[in-house]
Amino acid sequence: MNRRLITIAVLVAAAAAGSWLLWRSQHPVGNTHTLRLYGNIDIREVNLAFNGNQRIARLLVDEGQQVHKGQVLGELDTRYLTADVEQARAQLAAQQQVLAALRAGSRPQEIRQLRANVDAAKVDLTNARSSYRRLRDLAQRNLASVQQRDDARTAMDTAQARLEAVQQTLSLAVEGPRKEDIAAAADTLKAREAALDLARHALSDAVLAAPADGIIRDRILEPGDMASPQQPVYTLALTDRIWVRAYVSETDLGRIRPGMAATVTTDSDPGRRYHGTIGYISPTAEFTPKSIETPEVRTTLVYQLRVYVRDADNQLRLGMPATVHIDLDRGADDGAHATGG
Repeated sequence: MNRRLITIAVLVAAAAAGSWLLWRSQHPVGNTHTLRLYGNIDIREVNLAFNGNQRIARLLVDEGQQVHKGQVLGELDTRYLTADVEQARAQLAAQQQVLAALRAGSRPQEIRQLRANVDAAKVDLTNARSSYRRLRDLAQRNLASVQQRDDARTAMDTAQARLEAVQQTLSLAVEGPRKEDIAAAADTLKAREAALDLARHALSDAVLAAPADGIIRDRILEPGDMASPQQPVYTLALTDRIWVRAYVSETDLGRIRPGMAATVTTDSDPGRRYHGTIGYISPTAEFTPKSIETPEVRTTLVYQLRVYVRDADNQLRLGMPATVHIDLDRGADDGAHATGG
């Protein structure tokens, strides 16, 4: 009987020990307060191209060179672009003069000249009428021919028409240009101004500047090559925001939140620790990516997160494997970068 009780006690103890070992294997002591995740360094890249179709005159940086926002990286041949600007500027100046002349109207000297022309036309008409009347009377008494009378009538009518013409010219000069003509000239001036702005913008596009701080990863074209907006000249790796793209399991999702501090280590320098902050946690789940999956977690649902990292010495590289350590007892990292997606 005692032997049976001893056997039962041994079996119970063995079962308890097995249960404890199974629990410990699923809940390691080191994971109670620290969460360890695995991922890769991620860096945004930008393809830089000239916004123009000219030959490249100069390229000022090479692969591996660090550049700063606004730094000039290259220039196009600007001879044709400069000529376009000068042509547009001359056309604008000419149209400004046209509009100014229309708005100013006729000069006083022109008005006086036209009034003198009217007075002269009146005198000519008076003389033509007198000649016609005299020849008409003579023709009635057969002292002048019918042809002479008709010629005098024609001269009188011509003088009348000339007087009406110069009177109309004077009236138009006094009244000034039509509002429609002034409006059309003003619209043409706006078109000339827009053409000059476009030419200047095209000239400014001949300079390629860095949109942000970063490192030149590739130099694709060389001076003499034909540039176009579709053909990148450089590939720029942005270093202003570097992060680790990692994945957290659904069971650990509730233990972390954006803003929590983290440290990052890499296989290339395991002793060095980079400070970072959880900046983004995906709202949707996905299967474990093939780059980090193991047979045990092959079908496990995980959530992508980004841990933004400070890398003052520029040691982290795109795609580098990294390990994220999150101290679950710490709160947000007050000195960290602003969080974001």
